[in-house]
Amino acid sequence: MDILTLVDRTFHLSRARDVDVADIVALLTDDPLGRTRESSSLSPYMDAFHRIDADPNHLLLIVREDSPTTGPAVATMQLTLLPGLSRGGATRLQIEAVRVAAETRGSGLGSAVLDWAHAYGRSHGATLAQLTSDVTRTDAHRFYERLGYTASHQGFKLPL
Repeated sequence: MDILTLVDRTFHLSRARDVDVADIVALLTDDPLGRTRESSSLSPYMDAFHRIDADPNHLLLIVREDSPTTGPAVATMQLTLLPGLSRGGATRLQIEAVRVAAETRGSGLGSAVLDWAHAYGRSHGATLAQLTSDVTRTDAHRFYERLGYTASHQGFKLPL
C-alpha cells in the first residue's frame, strides 16, 4: 500500500492478510491489558479476520519494518468507515486496536501511521476520526491529545 520513511527506518503499511494474523495478535497481547484479555488460540482471530477482510468498510492494517511481507510487524490498527445520520450525515473514521511495538515507540511511527489513517479517512469521505482508549492507558491518552484528539465523550461498554 504505502511506505513511510522515518529518519533511517523504512516502514511498509499494507492491508493485513491471513498470514499476518499471528503477528497482529502478538502486538495486541504485548501490554498488560492485552495479556489479560486476549486469547492464546488463533482460531477466533482468524474467524474475525475473515469477517473484517470481507467487509469493504474495514481495513485491518499491518505495518512491517524493512520488508512488506517478511519484516518484523511493528504496528497495527483497524479502520472502519461508519456512515451516519448525525452531524449532517457524516461518515466517521473509527480507529481501533492501535498498537505500536514497544521497541518502536518514540520513533514517530505512531504519529505517522495515524496521519496516514486520517488521510485514508478523508479520501473515503470521512469528516471525523474517532477512537476509544482504555481509561488506564494514560500514555496513549497523552499521545492522542498531542495529535489533536479531545476527550469529548465518555464511553460505556456492556458485555453481551
